[in-house]
Amino acid sequence: MTHSKHTFDNQLVLVTGGARGLGEHLVRAFLREGARVVINYFKSSDAAAALAAEAPERALAVQADVRDKAAVEKLFAEAQAHFGMPITTVVNNALPAFSFNGDARPHADQLSWENMNQQLDGIVRGSLNTTQAALAGMRELGFGRIINVGTNLFQNPVVPYHDYTAAKAALLSLTRTMSQDLGPDGITVNMVSGGLLRTTDASAATPEAVFDFIAGATPLRRVTTPAEFADAALFFASPWARSVTGQNLVVDGGLVKN
Repeated sequence: MTHSKHTFDNQLVLVTGGARGLGEHLVRAFLREGARVVINYFKSSDAAAALAAEAPERALAVQADVRDKAAVEKLFAEAQAHFGMPITTVVNNALPAFSFNGDARPHADQLSWENMNQQLDGIVRGSLNTTQAALAGMRELGFGRIINVGTNLFQNPVVPYHDYTAAKAALLSLTRTMSQDLGPDGITVNMVSGGLLRTTDASAATPEAVFDFIAGATPLRRVTTPAEFADAALFFASPWARSVTGQNLVVDGGLVKN
């Protein structure tokens, strides 16, 4: 595999949940660096179409529920047919319906297995589906990049979102075990973990006082933005990370030391 194959202009990047929130910033970051990008969306068709229209030669919006294995396989086939190459890089960002509202979260005594399953289904099953759908194309190229979006909440559960955090912790485990399994194929698997981001659709319910509290406790004295997070995610897809796999990079202004 030549060094040039690692560069962004040779990559076809899938961003799940790419139409809005953090996903939109991830899409924009990869487009800015010259990659081709598949913007996966579940319900946000207008936002996905508008984003794709900003770079019509290099972006394609494709609807799929990442929990649905057949739908994900269809997305991969559609992307390959459109761009004439397999997806090389998968960013597992899609988030099942969830609001970062500490007051509305299920507390310890109300937490149901349905709450847990809903998050596991979206976060872990979704990422497993995309990873498995990517393997044939990545193996054919001898190159692949899987980037999972995590959270710093399992190191610092400042708000105990039990269901969301458990699913992300399972995804960290899958990041490590998949990196072990797929390394011989030239496929790296890493995680980028943010804290509270200022601001995404998911964190819109967070009170200003919480943002201010987090900022005050953070070494950089501010809450990380989605654009800053997206820039850090680029590292794992870049040539500079070609020998990095199975890692979890925390991007939160230094709040959590990993």
